[in-house]
Amino acid sequence: MKKSFKLSEEAFQMDGKMPLSQAIPLGLQHVLAMFVGNLTPLLIITGACGLAGGEFAQLQLSLLQNAMLVAGIVTLVQLFSIGPVGGKVPIIMGTSSGFIGVFNSVAASMGGGVLAYGAIMGASIIGGLFETVLGFFLKPLRKFFPAVVTGTVVMSIGLSLISVGINSFGGGNNAKDFGSVENLLLAVFVLVVILFFKHGTKGFLSSSAILFGIIAGYIAAVVMGFVLPTTGVTADGVEYTKAWVLNWNKVAEASWFEIPKLMPVKPVFDLRAILPVLIMFVVTAVETVGDISGVMEGGLGREATDRELAGGVMCDGLGSSFAALFGVLPNTSFSQNVGLVAMTKVVNRFALATGAIFLILCGLCPKLAALVSIMPQSVLGGAAVMMFSSIVISGIQLITKNPLTARNLSIVSVALGVGYGMGANTGILANAPQFIQLIFGGSGIVPAAMVAILLNIVLPKED
Repeated sequence: MKKSFKLSEEAFQMDGKMPLSQAIPLGLQHVLAMFVGNLTPLLIITGACGLAGGEFAQLQLSLLQNAMLVAGIVTLVQLFSIGPVGGKVPIIMGTSSGFIGVFNSVAASMGGGVLAYGAIMGASIIGGLFETVLGFFLKPLRKFFPAVVTGTVVMSIGLSLISVGINSFGGGNNAKDFGSVENLLLAVFVLVVILFFKHGTKGFLSSSAILFGIIAGYIAAVVMGFVLPTTGVTADGVEYTKAWVLNWNKVAEASWFEIPKLMPVKPVFDLRAILPVLIMFVVTAVETVGDISGVMEGGLGREATDRELAGGVMCDGLGSSFAALFGVLPNTSFSQNVGLVAMTKVVNRFALATGAIFLILCGLCPKLAALVSIMPQSVLGGAAVMMFSSIVISGIQLITKNPLTARNLSIVSVALGVGYGMGANTGILANAPQFIQLIFGGSGIVPAAMVAILLNIVLPKED
């Protein structure tokens, strides 16, 4: 008779004592589900600020290294708490994708460079402290964040990221061979591999489909380097290296072990960054409430308590300020891991903690960070298109959690139509006061969230 691997009952209990032989694979599964997503925002924003190569190559490497270390530390705080900070909930923390739209806008308005990235860090420090204060007062504020509001926010985050994913799909905006056949075919290949593992396999292989897609993309890029020209010539006759070519020298030059650097980028406090980022932290608090509610209902079949929600939001805030001290973008709850918990029902905090420790160990190895940093944008795009679109679906699932009454339909329709539409098409705000442009311009997430929250307050509740 064939033996089958059976999980211990403690896997389905938050405080159960699990054997390491089972805890480690379960923890690694969570890391694999979020590993790429944890580093993707940093790759995109450093690229938008012009810090992706050349003289800034070492800086980007340090930031990627720090991103893994910070995610591990903040996850441990969320799992076990320090005083009131941390919800003691089975949540994996990591670099937030929700801020990409706002940070892209800040980078564009400030002209990019180290100054713009420093302004993003300064705004993240202040915004994180602001979200921590929100966490203290979450109990009386909770009624303002029902599923229809959190779902609308999550959906608008996904919508704002799809264009970013498509840009990477073509090789990256700054690539001289953007949209080339090689870039498009490489991205499609990665997407096909992800779909194969996601739907053609089960268990561990299925849940790690994105990682396998990325690995397949690296292998394909290596093969392409042997059979295709690696350089091209612009219309002006200037030779360039194609975007899909892997720069192995960067990996070879990186060390095996290094202590992460505190403040690799000096924080700059600029209102052009602070105002829109503050609003985005309100949005993040709403998203975190949705994530914690989702993981408790999906994994344990009960509602999250006020203590769990407040502690989780405070961990989001202080974790983001802590991350900024290491030059890393805000750290928040990871929605893809919420889906993994809901699917497997594995809520054991010790198992998730083994994954957090693995992240910390990765943060001490710059060579691993260098390997990730040379990822071709088209490989990233093949994965990002699916990841970002799945966020839209998560939002729809939250919205439809309760009956779609006329009131709820109005909230979603107006928030996405007017709010998101206004933020996504900034030309409509060209004649508005500057502070309005700073808060609502460049990203549809902030105005959509504000409209959803306002309509939830104003529209009369139905019997």
